[in-house]
Amino acid sequence: MEGTSESVMDQNHPVNGALKRKVNKSRRRLSPIEELAKFNELRSIFCNLTERNSLYCSDSCLHRYLQANNWNLKKSQKMLNCTIKWRDKYKPEEIMWEDVAKEAETGKIYRGKFRDKQGRPVLVMRPAAQNTNQLEGQIRYLVYCMENAILNLPSGQEQMVWLVDFKGWNLTTVPVKTTRETAHILQDHYPERLAYAILYNPPKIFETFWTVVKPFLDPKTFKKVKFVYAQDAECEKLMDELFDMDVLECAFGGRNPLGFDKDDYSKLMQEDDIKMALHWNIGGLRSLDLTRDSHKALDTKPCTGIEVPAVTV
Repeated sequence: MEGTSESVMDQNHPVNGALKRKVNKSRRRLSPIEELAKFNELRSIFCNLTERNSLYCSDSCLHRYLQANNWNLKKSQKMLNCTIKWRDKYKPEEIMWEDVAKEAETGKIYRGKFRDKQGRPVLVMRPAAQNTNQLEGQIRYLVYCMENAILNLPSGQEQMVWLVDFKGWNLTTVPVKTTRETAHILQDHYPERLAYAILYNPPKIFETFWTVVKPFLDPKTFKKVKFVYAQDAECEKLMDELFDMDVLECAFGGRNPLGFDKDDYSKLMQEDDIKMALHWNIGGLRSLDLTRDSHKALDTKPCTGIEVPAVTV
């Protein structure tokens, strides 16, 4: 009773009441007109950009940054500014397969040959297949995979899926530092790109690791993480709702026996490198053949997932 009384008094205190009204106001859902006003203001801020940054700052891009920041204009502006500076320096769109092929040899991260039922591309991750010990190279490969998944988004789709296989995982597989940097890249430079992440069959000891890494995740990202276990009826039902079991890999409870093939994947990524260069209007990148004939041979189409303007491709 004493606790209840104090709670009521807190709510009725003029200062606390004002704070509560302020919080409730900040959490109030904006009307479509208010959202449009926020969007137009952010667009006016990012109007004088380089050609490449203009291509990046599409309407859907601005919307993702606003959504990630609960339509807070200042936070959205700051976050997008940081990403533009990062992209100018890091140049993720210029990373090529030959730069990361060694990282990819074991299939520790790859774009699956299947999608979820919403058409989202799936990045399959196998932490136990880690084959290098340099964080810089590992993050560079993660960024390459993110950019490739975005390149392959279908029309009308903005998000991807992460499917993490914990077979063979232990506490020494992935350092906390790597996990922290992965969360930083995803949350700060690819906001609202993750639809959900499935952690498949994490061992009991993962609970200790999860306790350590949870503080790195913002609440929105945290809510997108789903723990799934084999031989669990509810989990099997969830996977069936999310994926076509005929195309989902057997490792995740599906019926598709095919998995990662290094040679086939290498060919696919080299073709995607050409598509990427065409999208970003990048010429003369090392060994890339960007002739009209090679583009036609690949039967590439404008990738609406990253909003390729007709004049660009």
